[in-house]
Amino acid sequence: MSTSVVELQDVKKTYRQGSVDVPALRGVTLAIERGEFTAISGPSGSGKSTLLNLVGALDAPTSGTVMLEGSDLAKLSRSKRAALRRDRIGFVFQAYNLVPVLKAWENAELVLALQGVAPAARREKVRALLDEVGLGGLEERRPDQLSGGQQQRVAIARAIAAEPAVILADEPTANVDSETAEKLLALMEKLNRERSATFIFSTHDPRVMDRARRVIRLVDGRVEKDETKR
Repeated sequence: MSTSVVELQDVKKTYRQGSVDVPALRGVTLAIERGEFTAISGPSGSGKSTLLNLVGALDAPTSGTVMLEGSDLAKLSRSKRAALRRDRIGFVFQAYNLVPVLKAWENAELVLALQGVAPAARREKVRALLDEVGLGGLEERRPDQLSGGQQQRVAIARAIAAEPAVILADEPTANVDSETAEKLLALMEKLNRERSATFIFSTHDPRVMDRARRVIRLVDGRVEKDETKR
């Protein structure tokens, strides 16, 4: 049985801008194993965010195959893709994407609420999670009452609450200072190690690449380098 949580086979993605075809990915083949801590790096326009969007079932390839836990995403119905995003994929965005009017624990429990988990059970789970990510005592604060780093910790708690197959982190350190970035990365390393949570980062940040155990470098929509650290 394959241990790969994500598999891409000759994936190409082309966008149409006016009358011009703009290739974003030009034939990417790779596999991500369960429990990996992987950074997708490369210059702007190299295809990093496109790759994450395809793995996250937010977009579809022009050609090739994107598999998540053995399921070909292109063959799933719209409702099944939505359910897969809800249940099997966690998202951490550079802009946090928290709901402004909700408290920290309410933001963290959103996915569990969508899954129909009973209120008492989900509240107990997210309060434990918020404590684990260093936000104990701040559960009742809304996003505007939290620092950028604290907001990103809420987003991380939300991403892992449903115990997804993979967590996709798109430039998660872009909007925080250096000290906060290091603390966030240490937190995600801890979650990766202790929970065997699979992380895939899209990043320009050398600190993320230094901590990643595997770095895949994209250039012009192709894999230029794929290095696993020993």
